Amino acid sequence: MNTSEMMPGDNTTNNSSCTIDSFKQVIYPIMYLSIFVLGAVGNGLSIYVFFQPSKRKTSVNIYMQNLAVSDLMFVSTLPFRATYFLLGSRWIFGEILCRIMTYTLYVNMYCSIYFLTVLSVVRFVAIVYPFKHCKITNMKYAKITCTAIWVFVLAASSPLLSKLIAGYNSVEKCLDLHRSSIPRLLLMNSFVLIVGFILPFCTIIVCYIFAIKALLKSRTPQCKKPVCHKKALSTIIITLILFLLCFLPYHILRTVHLIHSSCSQASLHKALVVTLCLAAMNSCLDPILYYFAAENFKARIRSLLRR
Repeated sequence: MNTSEMMPGDNTTNNSSCTIDSFKQVIYPIMYLSIFVLGAVGNGLSIYVFFQPSKRKTSVNIYMQNLAVSDLMFVSTLPFRATYFLLGSRWIFGEILCRIMTYTLYVNMYCSIYFLTVLSVVRFVAIVYPFKHCKITNMKYAKITCTAIWVFVLAASSPLLSKLIAGYNSVEKCLDLHRSSIPRLLLMNSFVLIVGFILPFCTIIVCYIFAIKALLKSRTPQCKKPVCHKKALSTIIITLILFLLCFLPYHILRTVHLIHSSCSQASLHKALVVTLCLAAMNSCLDPILYYFAAENFKARIRSLLRR
């Protein structure tokens, strides 16, 4: 389903207008290596901070820990992807790693979407139902939820490991999918679009609307400290921005490209390349969420810098 890197024609097509290899050879390495550096530093530091001993561990930090681990796993694959395009779309790392590349991309994308959605729901409940959120903020419940997300996304993405389903053309053209795979990918995209994006996105929008409504109605904060509401609202707003910037453009263009893929759609294909880079960029933007919304994260970072 890595359609942004899909071959726009079949093997017999030699028309240069049907390929954007030169465009991908420039854009992907620059973006992937930049995201790798920023994501490795940001998520590596975040994981270090999250796993420091603390008396005040919360369910929010559990979700963010898992999000950071997912992001770090993904950015570790980006040097391989960048190398592929720097070598002129030639894969030299073998078939197993070839399949893992696409699999890891989508595991990270949808784990990120689900973890961000759960975070918004937890913060939403803390604002709207401050005295009825014990279960959803329970540490045991958070760990079970994280495990369920990992299992579901890993299982749902597993068809991408199959050569029959994903339609890898050859090992050397690892990240380029053959045109014959489009019907299968279009069917998968319909399911993923609804379950993996539309439902979570609608959930976040609902959380945002009702959280704002509750804060406008409330004259006195339900928490003892106003910072409680500030962090809750920050989580929902930053998550909504990440969805609008990173995930929404890619899911729209991926669907359109699968439906109207042809040589005449080179501009659409280029736009899809850009939106995939934006989707990957989520991995280095999530630490911004941790800094402004995680419990005690900002204080720990400052303490670490002082040391």
